[in-house]
Amino acid sequence: MSAGTGRGGRGKQPVRDVHDPEGIRLQKVLAAAGVASRRASEELILAGRVTVDGIVVRELGVRVDPEKQVIHVDGDRVQTNPDLVTMAFHKPEGVLSTMSDPDGRETIADYIEERPERLFHVGRLDVDSEGLLLLTNDGELAQRLTHPSYEVPKTYLVDVIGQVPAKLGPQLLKGVELEDGLVKVDAYKIVDMIPGQSLVEVVLHDGRNRVVRRLFEEVGFPVIRLVRTKVGPIRLGELKAGRTRVLSPAEVASLQRAVGL
Repeated sequence: MSAGTGRGGRGKQPVRDVHDPEGIRLQKVLAAAGVASRRASEELILAGRVTVDGIVVRELGVRVDPEKQVIHVDGDRVQTNPDLVTMAFHKPEGVLSTMSDPDGRETIADYIEERPERLFHVGRLDVDSEGLLLLTNDGELAQRLTHPSYEVPKTYLVDVIGQVPAKLGPQLLKGVELEDGLVKVDAYKIVDMIPGQSLVEVVLHDGRNRVVRRLFEEVGFPVIRLVRTKVGPIRLGELKAGRTRVLSPAEVASLQRAVGL
């Protein structure tokens, strides 16, 4: 059995067969992964919206190995391993971005003790900051999210001392030299100002230690409070400090898409 069509060179090339006789029917794999019902999954296949290892599958009889083959629907990767989980965690201020601390200080692990999975955090927030951290046991996803080549943007609300001038935005967009190199923000806007204090939102993909705090201190506006509100396409939203939530399949797919999975 073959599936999909292929083109290359001056004419059609043989199509790689993704059918695994010992595998599971593709529509059953999609339904088990929560993509759609079995019947709706069949319709997705017939419409040519499903690929297996990069090959479009249009036949309902195709069987696949969900542990070895990569499946996409409309370009979004399907999470076929039920043991993998990715979560949003609202790290409170004062909590260490580690899973253990020899001095007995509060860590992320204190908030996920009841989870059966062995989760690890994607990146970190300094102890004085709060906001969105992603927790996962998906090593491939975590590696890409933290690798600088994928430049996953992060959004922060930054409460600073002083009323920021209009020229600060262009200055941060152009770049500020810190002791470990130049740092630029990807986006900047003033959210609110009161006498002696400003609230600004910045987006940047630089993951250096305490980079947001050091950036604002360098331009003369010490940080009072810093909250990360977004990592890539995932928002903190109304998640309360110290709480977690499991990301939906659509959210996981959006993360995978952001890092080319």
